[in-house]
Amino acid sequence: MRIASLACAIWVASLGVAAAFDLQGHRGARGLAPENTLAGFKLALDLGVSTLETDLAITSDDAVVISHDPILNPALTRGPDGQWLATAGPAIRSLSLADLAKYDIGRLNPASKYAQQYPEQKPVDGQRFPTLAAVLALGGREVRFNIEIKTDPNKPDLTVDPARFTRLAVDAIRKGKAADRSTLQSFDWRGLIEAKKLAPEIATGCLTIESTNFDTVGRASGHPSPWLGGLDLAAHGGSVPRLAKAAGCATWSPFWRNVTAENIKEAHALGLKVVPWTVNVPAEMARLIEFGVDGLITDYPDRAQPILAAKGLKSR
Repeated sequence: MRIASLACAIWVASLGVAAAFDLQGHRGARGLAPENTLAGFKLALDLGVSTLETDLAITSDDAVVISHDPILNPALTRGPDGQWLATAGPAIRSLSLADLAKYDIGRLNPASKYAQQYPEQKPVDGQRFPTLAAVLALGGREVRFNIEIKTDPNKPDLTVDPARFTRLAVDAIRKGKAADRSTLQSFDWRGLIEAKKLAPEIATGCLTIESTNFDTVGRASGHPSPWLGGLDLAAHGGSVPRLAKAAGCATWSPFWRNVTAENIKEAHALGLKVVPWTVNVPAEMARLIEFGVDGLITDYPDRAQPILAAKGLKSR
């Protein structure tokens, strides 16, 4: 942590007042409760998160619903017959809201590899895919929402197009009277650029990842990545924070392994907040806080709270 930041934290703690920190519950509290369900979001709120992080899908009748996957995931979905789906699908865009409501997402399939990643998750049978409106209605005025537009430039047929997706999301946020406490985020920056045109009052967050299995930045490709909404990394000196600033984002949310003290400093100099995803190991949470991040997205808000308290920070 920079000396100035450390001195500030010590000064704040000496006053007995904790500084604000944006603790975001990933898909609610995925490590502890069924992801992207009302039960999971309620638990995250009980654990004191400042922001509910979640994902969007659009049904065939243009309902804005909560789902990380554009198709039904057999690791967490049971059909109307109560049985686990044997294979992935159908796509949510092919189902009406009434059809989608027939599926239960209240527990993980114990036979799946996915379930083995979250042994602490407690089932809540009977949970359905919630609408964004229902999630927005959960939080009081002190709770924020970080809402991901889930489109993929390499798989355009899985979802509605980014412009229409963004328009429907903006309309739902405005209808829920949550524009002043919502951020629209995405790996696909086409939707974020569209959002700034449609709704400049709604903040945007630029998601990025640079890894072997998934890379939205395309640093080594020699040409602009399709994820970056037409922006060119080379034209911005190879700087991802400068790219995020050019896209109009208020927040840069990199994969946590891509975070360094240096790129945090650069982002802050540009006026960007830095909120890495998805940080679940307490030691890594502490390290990133010491680097100076403005918040964390985590599956385990309960693991983060003692660390925040020890560092004189609060999430709400």
